[in-house]
Amino acid sequence: MRDPYEVLGIQRSADAGAIKSAYRRLAKKLHPDANKNDPRSAERFSELNTAYEILGDEGKRKQFNAGEIGADGKPKGFEGFPGGGQPRGGFGGFGPGGPGAQGGHRGFESFAFGPEGFCRSAGGPGAGGGRARAGGFEDILKDMFGGFGGGAGAGPAGAGSAGGPRGGFSGQFDPEDFGRQQAGQSVSVTVSVSLADVANGAKQRVKLPTGKEVEVKIPPGITDGQQIRLKGQGLPGPAGAGDAIITVNIAADSNFKRDGDHLRLELPVTLYEAVLGDKVRVPTLDGAVQLAIPPGTSSGRVFRLKGKGMPNKNGAGDLFVTIRIALPETSDSELDELMRQWKEAKPYDPRKE
Repeated sequence: MRDPYEVLGIQRSADAGAIKSAYRRLAKKLHPDANKNDPRSAERFSELNTAYEILGDEGKRKQFNAGEIGADGKPKGFEGFPGGGQPRGGFGGFGPGGPGAQGGHRGFESFAFGPEGFCRSAGGPGAGGGRARAGGFEDILKDMFGGFGGGAGAGPAGAGSAGGPRGGFSGQFDPEDFGRQQAGQSVSVTVSVSLADVANGAKQRVKLPTGKEVEVKIPPGITDGQQIRLKGQGLPGPAGAGDAIITVNIAADSNFKRDGDHLRLELPVTLYEAVLGDKVRVPTLDGAVQLAIPPGTSSGRVFRLKGKGMPNKNGAGDLFVTIRIALPETSDSELDELMRQWKEAKPYDPRKE
């Protein structure tokens, strides 16, 4: 654990107001809800709370400055047992005459998160097992985050009390979260896949915001915007890691347009293929096939290739091929003369109703 003065960024001579001000500033900056993509945010926020729990309490601050407790707030080792086996200032300050003894007795203290927020339990002679707020930082967070840090017993209007608000940072933090075992936060990432990957299924390496790389299986037939959940691949937490949410973005394809489970394709053919008929090569997502174009095929005619669309629970959709007659890119005098003769000898009007 780092020195709590270093964690809060203050001098050892700082007064209570400066300590509280430093904590407020850093708590807002380091809160996990404000750093959802930082896997270490929870660790830094916990370290900050521990530092303020020590320095925000005058008694603990004196104990830390005197070397009686460490940066984690725990007593520093055993001081030995004198003759007779009676502990003198032993572990945690048990027995009479220990450091900071009051009325000849030094009790013990323990700290825990529970339904009442972060609390201190005092034991030993005369302590009565009482509980007290440790350092008061739950009240600071309550003010900052709209209810964080309060608990049962915080008063009728206190956060976490019966009928009281339980909001938190961004309205998401529950003051009793400290007392429950929470899974880590989920992380989100978007991956771009091709239409062919969607049609045939694929595996893709994805780098998560946590820095870890995972292999994601793209199931056949997945739709644009659909999400894949990877259990336990998110940020760590006391009750296990959160999940990774993978959003699939299907990249535009130069040939095909998706229409549900079907695909659509515009196929350019020459003027003579359309007039005389021919077999032409048609691309599909699993390889090219031959399509027979009948003589006299007009531009706009649609052919259906069954089972060449997107996979579904019943097999696969279809591929609809629309014919588009393409003239030569450069002008041809012979073609121009042929069309003039055709126009004069055999005129027709395809727009006639």
